[in-house]
Amino acid sequence: MSPRETIEVGVPIEGGELPGFLDLPQQASGLVLFAHGSGSSRFSRRNQAVADLLYRGGIATLLFDLLTPGEHEIDQFTAELRFDIPLLVERLVRAVDWAAVDQRTSQLPIGLFGASTGAAAALGAAAQRPQAVRAVVSRGGRPDLGGEALPEVEQPTLLIVGSLDQQVLEMNRSAARKMRVEPKLEIVSGASHLFEEAGKLEVAALLARDWFLEHF
Repeated sequence: MSPRETIEVGVPIEGGELPGFLDLPQQASGLVLFAHGSGSSRFSRRNQAVADLLYRGGIATLLFDLLTPGEHEIDQFTAELRFDIPLLVERLVRAVDWAAVDQRTSQLPIGLFGASTGAAAALGAAAQRPQAVRAVVSRGGRPDLGGEALPEVEQPTLLIVGSLDQQVLEMNRSAARKMRVEPKLEIVSGASHLFEEAGKLEVAALLARDWFLEHF
């Protein structure tokens, strides 16, 4: 594999752009856009670890901020924007549309990876872009916040939840019952909400990698 080069990009939105990191392996099989949750950003160590494993599996990745720097600063104090699912969906849809026309990524099938509230954003964006998005993965996510978008999701969807994260596990099961296309639920034994236990995040990342490779 050639030396890795992270490309700094900007996803255009009204009144500005959202900064991001694009990593493109040679002959990539697809592109995964990351939807962070709970006030996180493109610097999220957990999502960077997942993105690194996907990259080593031949998958391009785009880690980008769903909030502008100003919005992120506000959210650090109020925590309100991280639960503004319509806003997060809109931003992710913008990123999907950008990736679909950018010359570096336009030929790649697109997948969405969402964590925490980002999972609801990923499902909402998938529902709005059924032709562009091929697959969705949620890790420790809140798909239950997807609301009316859940029955509209047509793409193969993988829900990854830690066995110790009982409350979120029940939320995922509840969301799954509302989806017309039944998602696959993978329960990672011995993992808590943030998959901080030794080796558990890697297990989740491998499950995501295999899901995307299967559906690209």
